[in-house]
Amino acid sequence: MDDNDHNSKQPDSVSAVLRVFSILTALSERKDTSISELSLRLAMPKATVYRFLQTMQSMGFVRQDIESERYGLTMKVFELGSKALQHLDLISLAKRRMDVLSDKTSETIHLGVLMDNEVIYIHKIDAKYSIGMYSKIGKRAPIHATAMGKALLAWEAPERRDAIISEIAFTRFRETSISSPAQFLEELARTRQQKYGLDYEEFEKHMVCIAAPVFDHLNSVIAALSITFAEFRFDPAKQGDYAKMVIDAGRAVSQDLGCSAYPLDET
Repeated sequence: MDDNDHNSKQPDSVSAVLRVFSILTALSERKDTSISELSLRLAMPKATVYRFLQTMQSMGFVRQDIESERYGLTMKVFELGSKALQHLDLISLAKRRMDVLSDKTSETIHLGVLMDNEVIYIHKIDAKYSIGMYSKIGKRAPIHATAMGKALLAWEAPERRDAIISEIAFTRFRETSISSPAQFLEELARTRQQKYGLDYEEFEKHMVCIAAPVFDHLNSVIAALSITFAEFRFDPAKQGDYAKMVIDAGRAVSQDLGCSAYPLDET
């Protein structure tokens, strides 16, 4: 069965995705390629190849040489690959520290990053209890209502932080949820002062979360680590101890990533 027979049996959206990746793969194998060459190699009509190339060019993934009119990939594709590799390195370095947090607390441990103005979980260890936070790798959570979101934004560069805040809808998930930019800025200042993010039933009922930021070799915040407790197991008297655990883990992962001076250690 050839590609055209296969694609003809796919839904339009799936077929389009397959064609996009076929074109990207073909472009990756040469410095530049013409529409005719791509059409012949991929068994696609020239008009179809042209349409997809124009879309990918408008999104910044494909470039066209003005003189030769040949197409090639841009550095944006490389940037995507670099980000994926960074996450793989981050996860591998964070796993051991997350295991330690899990052993010490028996609670849910998350590693998350900022993506599209939301927190996305890229690794987790489930609680050892029957009752714990429901989540999964790839799940997204709001910045303003989570400890991880607060930890990620509290140490973000002011310009980027303000740009992100301007796009937050400030949905009120619980009575305790932050509901305005001004209130959130106050919370971020408090987060920096206490050196960890705290979510006390602001996003999910009966859940308490404490988070600390992770920094890279440029001392830029790139991720956050968190411990999530079922509220009935959370001991407020030990909040400082829990915070120290997650901060110590955040510092260790940051140092493994090449962070020269963990910003939370600054007085």
